[in-house]
Amino acid sequence: MNIRSLRNPDLYHGRIGKTYFEGWYFKLVDADMRNSFALIPGVFFSADQLYSHAFIQIVDGMERTYRYERFRAASFTADRHIFSLAVEKNSFGREGLDLKMTGEDANLKGQISFLNHKRWPDSFINPGSMGFYNYILKMQCYSQVCSMDFDLKGKLEYNGRIIDFSGGRGYIEKNWGSAFPYSWVWVQCNNFSGKRASLSCSLAHIPLLFTSFRGFLIGLYVGDIFYEFSTINQSRVEVVQTGTDVALQVENKDHLLVIECKTESNNFIPLNGPRGGEMIPLVQENLQGNVYVELTEKSTGKILFADSGKCAGVEYGGEQMLVLDDA
Repeated sequence: MNIRSLRNPDLYHGRIGKTYFEGWYFKLVDADMRNSFALIPGVFFSADQLYSHAFIQIVDGMERTYRYERFRAASFTADRHIFSLAVEKNSFGREGLDLKMTGEDANLKGQISFLNHKRWPDSFINPGSMGFYNYILKMQCYSQVCSMDFDLKGKLEYNGRIIDFSGGRGYIEKNWGSAFPYSWVWVQCNNFSGKRASLSCSLAHIPLLFTSFRGFLIGLYVGDIFYEFSTINQSRVEVVQTGTDVALQVENKDHLLVIECKTESNNFIPLNGPRGGEMIPLVQENLQGNVYVELTEKSTGKILFADSGKCAGVEYGGEQMLVLDDA
């Protein structure tokens, strides 16, 4: 780890400890919202060298298929100065991706450019979306929203199927640390029916030293205006879960935010994540969710934004009561 990666969490931090992972999550939705993909490149290091490897995870939300492509750990490379990384001949970064993957179960190639990014606002004291928590050493898991929203231009060919993503929308985040949290809820959407908007919402039960707490990061762009609801700015959140759906009511000093998810249980796909020195199935992800978002100004009661979104990412992991009960 270096000062540059602390100030710019998009960058590769480098191995910290015997067991360590770092992975980036690229969500791509085409203009017609007929195709929703998540591509997850990264690297995993274990105390047992046999388990250390690089990977690219491919999630096809509409076909509900998942591929976990494993590579030698040495095949992962990352630029120390800009957000750019590669696994063998497959490159990913802020400017776009270039894929040349040929495997037994997954053939994926093509180029997509990323344009007109909207970033989570930050500062020197609060770098990235996690803010000053980036400066706290040895947390179990760190998170960063690399880009809340951007435009796509280009095509991918996946197992003989050509998908044109031009005119579509993208989102990038990343995680790194020793293991995933023991409980979390994640909701993301930037495909709303009306005014351009983008939502990123994550809650997790986080161990820290001899205690633990429920932390959350929720950001909403409505046009060019950003609204933050987080542990850092002392917002409050209430969460209700019914089956595979969650509803959240969040408030900060000036605004009230309601988030309501609608999902189908058969659209969830099990993904691998880091736990106990291995990458194992512990993530349930849905890329076909629907979400309703309503933002209200508290002083006037005026509704500033109310809209429904499609192709929402909804993800659960671990023991959900830890998040719901604020244990």
